[in-house]
Amino acid sequence: MNMRTSGAAARIGSLTLGTCLLAACLVGATAVAAAETVPLPVPSPKKRVAQATPPARAPLSAPAFTGTPTTGSIVPVAAPAQGRGLDGSQKVLADKVSGYLSGVHALTGNFIQVGPDGGRTEGQFYIQKPGKVRFEYNPPSPIDVVADGNSVVVRDRKLATQDLYPLSQTPLRYLLVDKIDLTKDTNVVSVSADDVFVTIVIEEKQALTGTHKLMMMFGAKDMQLKQWTVTDPQGYDTTVAVYNLDPTAKPDPGLFRINYERVLQ
Repeated sequence: MNMRTSGAAARIGSLTLGTCLLAACLVGATAVAAAETVPLPVPSPKKRVAQATPPARAPLSAPAFTGTPTTGSIVPVAAPAQGRGLDGSQKVLADKVSGYLSGVHALTGNFIQVGPDGGRTEGQFYIQKPGKVRFEYNPPSPIDVVADGNSVVVRDRKLATQDLYPLSQTPLRYLLVDKIDLTKDTNVVSVSADDVFVTIVIEEKQALTGTHKLMMMFGAKDMQLKQWTVTDPQGYDTTVAVYNLDPTAKPDPGLFRINYERVLQ
């Protein structure tokens, strides 16, 4: 397997956070019912028309899931309007989310990823803090995404290639740090809540890669992570919805290994 290094971290941002950006085959009524409660925004047709096709090597452009694993209660969710500052109630919500993220040390579950073209891919994910995550995409997608605490690698099993990115340049890091205070450690531009979800939008500007936005949604009652949407500098949205979450599982450390010795000749 070859490995490439690249400064184009915007592509991984489009993924994941964009990572991340994601669910296993929905077998049985329980799994289907769980997935049906996950809100999946409909990608913007305007963005798809106005922009060129996203880079083919990014996981968001992996072969789309061709079935329809969920029906009924999936609804579009619009990002809340940005604000210059947070009021008292918004800070309280941000602190609650920070507490939840800081309290999660390991997490496994299923994901559904919706790319800018509306295609869906599915799989399983594994998180072990600090800094480690693995997204395994179900066939026909050949993609795995692995972070080992320092780097993120996007593996293409079919082409036997690897693209390497610094973890510090991807939105994944917000989910993978041991402790986080969103109001101090990030640029929170919006916090909103209703009876179902607490939604936080983070904006990040980088000289080389441009401006990314990360919208995270948590359950209003349990504060558990439900989904995130990464908007890349070109305006493409990639949404990852998670379910069947298990914070007690202990992932195998081998899931997060990256082979740095296999370098492209």
